[in-house]
Amino acid sequence: MSLAEQLRDSRVYLVLEADAAERVVPAALRGGVDVVQLRDKNASDDEIVVAGRALRDVCHAGGALFVVNDRPDLALACDADGVHVGQDDVTIEAAREVVGPDRIVGTSTHSPAQVDAAEAADVDYYACGPIFETPTKPGRAAVGWDLISYAAGRATKPWFAIGGIDQERLPEVLEAGATRIVVVRAITGADDPKAAAQRLRAALGC
Repeated sequence: MSLAEQLRDSRVYLVLEADAAERVVPAALRGGVDVVQLRDKNASDDEIVVAGRALRDVCHAGGALFVVNDRPDLALACDADGVHVGQDDVTIEAAREVVGPDRIVGTSTHSPAQVDAAEAADVDYYACGPIFETPTKPGRAAVGWDLISYAAGRATKPWFAIGGIDQERLPEVLEAGATRIVVVRAITGADDPKAAAQRLRAALGC
């Protein structure tokens, strides 16, 4: 299966820092997480590369994709499957130039105009949100449901709802039109990451 095909089949996307990886990722993968992103603003480049290479191996053994946040150069150094860049990070074009045509490039969107731009850009997927305010993105205002409905009506690429999503809120997210989700605390904060991932997948109907 190609990376593009694997991405299209992905439903649960987990973002976490390096220090949570060893405890969370193996169990989360057994629970059905499809994509893991390493996002660690406090780690050094060397620490990200070391953690990223280990995570890549764990993810691939579990049949999941592995993505590095922000830094296409570090994604390449980790031999990750791709990179995720935000609106304030390097440009999509610059990221693609670094990682090449065969790896995944994803981006974040916070408005209808950014959704349209992502649809037109050389990205493989995009995330829409944050739906709810979340401490993982301090200062980022929640976008609410309209953006999710907008993406659901226009998307030709895989897209993921993101921002404060948990088991309790997930039915509303799905009702708004999302079919894929990005989570952080819903799995990293769970006593049993495997069971948490399984519950999310069950709610998604997969």
